[in-house]
Amino acid sequence: MRTILSAFAVLLASSIFSLAAEPAKVMDTKDGKVFTTDEGMVLYTFDEDGKDKSNCRATCTETWIPFKAPADAAAEGDWSIVTRMDGSKMWAYDGKPLYRFALDTKPGEMNGNDMGGKWHVLKAE
Repeated sequence: MRTILSAFAVLLASSIFSLAAEPAKVMDTKDGKVFTTDEGMVLYTFDEDGKDKSNCRATCTETWIPFKAPADAAAEGDWSIVTRMDGSKMWAYDGKPLYRFALDTKPGEMNGNDMGGKWHVLKAE
């Protein structure tokens, strides 16, 4: 019985920690700390987005790939969920929807930073 209770406690604790995990990582770069996906791909914000609202649609998402959130994801702290017009979900930080840049092909690349004066790397302060 004690073994079963111990196993249950470990399972419960690991479930709680996995729910509390942030959806992005922080990476040190030559330009400072930035947020990335688990794979190390840099995340960007778009000046034309509203708070918790993505205005990057259609062909825009071919270049600027929404940072998808799983269907069961929950907002926590500075992290929120944006429901896109197509019903898919994406992550936002401090209300700013997040994207990857299609021309960043290696972890840590920031080829899209300041593109068109509207796309910016999400700095981790």
